[in-house]
Amino acid sequence: MSEDSTRLNKFLALHSGTSRRQADELIEKGRVTINGHAAIIGARVAPGDVVAVDGKPIDTSTQKIYLALHKPVGYICSRKQQGDSPTIYELLPPEFHTLKPVGRLDRDSSGIILLSNDGDFALQMTHPRYSKVKRYEVTLDSALEPLHQQMISDFGVDLDDGKSQLTLERKDDERKDWIVTMSEGRNRQIRRTFGSLGYTVLALHRTNFGTYSLGDLAPGSYRKES
Repeated sequence: MSEDSTRLNKFLALHSGTSRRQADELIEKGRVTINGHAAIIGARVAPGDVVAVDGKPIDTSTQKIYLALHKPVGYICSRKQQGDSPTIYELLPPEFHTLKPVGRLDRDSSGIILLSNDGDFALQMTHPRYSKVKRYEVTLDSALEPLHQQMISDFGVDLDDGKSQLTLERKDDERKDWIVTMSEGRNRQIRRTFGSLGYTVLALHRTNFGTYSLGDLAPGSYRKES
């Protein structure tokens, strides 16, 4: 075995934008070949090997790209348009349309969204075991009762997909504007957490995702990250 060989699932993650778990699923379904032969889980790739998915060779010259985008309200994190809502790809030049969102923000939310063609990076940023902290600015329709603040911060609120516990920091004495910190990323978790106690989230804006910060990036603009 060559010392320069790489596990196949890692190779696919590095060069195709999938996660290692997704790569293993492709291998199990018989969609991956090495030098024309069907690959198996645990296979390794040596320099010079030709790896293909669905008969299409993987381009190993692909440079890893990382973008931070300031998503405005009204845009969806998808390649496919849903109704009249534009997608975030309309904010990017065509050369970046193959990048995949790393995590998501719903249509009514704004703030930092990361995009990349690096599957391992996407996994490390989104899988719960890596506990990447995300920070949001949240505005509620009415003042949050102190008891409800304690429930959310100290005990957690039971949702249909498990307990949700958020760290809350009050921005002013009106108790409508909050800074919310969390390390999970369940679908619409913040909105559902406040909603379970009778509040409506009027605005949700993500300012930080792990070590990445929105900073002074203007709405609809993007920048390359490292």
